[in-house]
Amino acid sequence: MTGRRSAVDALETRAAILRTAADVASVEGLENLSIGRLATELSMSKSGVLGQFGSKEELQLETVRLVLANFVARVWQPVRHLEWGLPRLSGVCEAWARYAMEPGYPGGCCVATFSHEFDGRPGRVRDELADGVRQWRRTLVREITTAIDAGDLPKDLDPQQAAFALDAIASGIGPARLLHGDTDAGAWAVQAMRTALRTSG
Repeated sequence: MTGRRSAVDALETRAAILRTAADVASVEGLENLSIGRLATELSMSKSGVLGQFGSKEELQLETVRLVLANFVARVWQPVRHLEWGLPRLSGVCEAWARYAMEPGYPGGCCVATFSHEFDGRPGRVRDELADGVRQWRRTLVREITTAIDAGDLPKDLDPQQAAFALDAIASGIGPARLLHGDTDAGAWAVQAMRTALRTSG
């Protein structure tokens, strides 16, 4: 039992470190993520924090994986059961807007924040983030294409361009809320997404 408890404790400690890392990085950026800062926040030693990951880069990679998984859990998982076509695509837009308004991180959506931070910076962290965002873009294109094939969206709608538009609109929700105090940014974004998809429904 002692060994099992120790393993559980280690997993819980790792999860707490990653959650704190995401919170801190949402405000200060992944590059500025400090082992010392995390140790202080969690009342741990620096070696205790670093020992969970081996290096700062591994900590950054795991933090990226965490926020990507949280994004999928909040935006895709709640709507994936909906009828394919426009019902599910509309559900995605609404869930995405809700998430962007309340992502659960003090600095806003980490996916958007990290994307701006690492978009022009080569390396493993950028590659991990780009892969996750690329998978999401493919999901959007697939859902838009399905809705077009079902006759729910105009036949001449370009799925790639529409997916780009949805992503651009969603990326603007956080700054509108945090920088300008626009409490209606989520609702505005959903309407803008409908316009981009050329549907009023």
